[in-house]
Amino acid sequence: MTVFETLTDRLKGQTRITLSETQRMLVLRDGKIDTILTPGRHAVAQKRVEISNYSISTPRFESPLVDVLVKDHRDLVEEHFFEVRTGPDEIAVVIRNGRAHGVITQDQNWLFWKDAGPWEIERIDVSETHAVPVKLAQRLLRSSLSRTLTSFEVASGKVGVLTIDGAEAGLLQPGTHWFWVLGRKHMVKLVETRWQTHEVTGQEILTKDRVTLRVNLSADYRVTDPLKATRSVKDFSEALHLAVQLAFRRTLGAVTLDALLADKLVVNTEAADAVRAEMAAIGIEVGEIALKDVILPGEMRELLNQVVAAQKEAEANVIRRREETNATRSLLNTAKVMSENPVMLRLKELEALETIAGKVERLTVHNGTEGLMGDIVRLRD
Repeated sequence: MTVFETLTDRLKGQTRITLSETQRMLVLRDGKIDTILTPGRHAVAQKRVEISNYSISTPRFESPLVDVLVKDHRDLVEEHFFEVRTGPDEIAVVIRNGRAHGVITQDQNWLFWKDAGPWEIERIDVSETHAVPVKLAQRLLRSSLSRTLTSFEVASGKVGVLTIDGAEAGLLQPGTHWFWVLGRKHMVKLVETRWQTHEVTGQEILTKDRVTLRVNLSADYRVTDPLKATRSVKDFSEALHLAVQLAFRRTLGAVTLDALLADKLVVNTEAADAVRAEMAAIGIEVGEIALKDVILPGEMRELLNQVVAAQKEAEANVIRRREETNATRSLLNTAKVMSENPVMLRLKELEALETIAGKVERLTVHNGTEGLMGDIVRLRD
């Protein structure tokens, strides 16, 4: 700066300012926007002038004067800024040098320094849905712009029932789903669609003959219509529990203990049909329903054990008497044959003698064959 320039600036009441390539200056004269200074050397008045320094290293222009600048100084806006304005149902993704730089929500007006670009913009209509395409969501994540997003993960074998501001909005299939955070509340209820087993344990039931039992039940089921299942009842699992409980209570209460113990499958079939019909109406398919355990009170178990023991003892006595009768009848037939046939009798005697001879050390026979056949047989040790 020469001496002449210094003297001239003093006489004019101004000062010299040098701006670098990344610097910009907003000049206000008498409180009104006057100009925007770009890189280079500038003479700025010292009185009645206010200046504000900015760096395009921070690409967005943030100032209380944005609205005034946009409204009354369109020439400065068009010369120095990249303007992005969004509508009531629109989101804008601002792209700088091919990379996502920012997300502008509805009814916003942002200014970016034009020299900080190049700039592009992608507009997204959110009037119909707030869902974010997966590729766009991943792109925003890579640029650390997930602040405007919310996500829900639906695991394999499940579906998600989506509600927006409390209103049902559809189903979400397995995977990760992204939504814009635009002042609306997104909720996802996960529903298992695979086969499951529900246990109903410790149910006390009074049979027709007034015997108190405790039974354990199980039911296989799966959700075939998640929307209907969540819309029809507050908790479909609890609804299934109550349906199985009541159906078996009614069915078992109409049979005697003996009938129940004799044929549990018949009881299962009757109760299961009622449960399946009721659950089908709310989108639940019920498979096998089993009466797993029938638990008797301690006194009743002892009585039944005594009854079973008496029955088995009676059956054993019948079998024993039958065998004794058969043995006696066989002996009677043998005696009859021997009385009618002396030769058969003598053969039986010889067989008996043979058996006895095998058990003694010495056998003495007197009078030869005649003594053997007609005389006394004496056995000596």
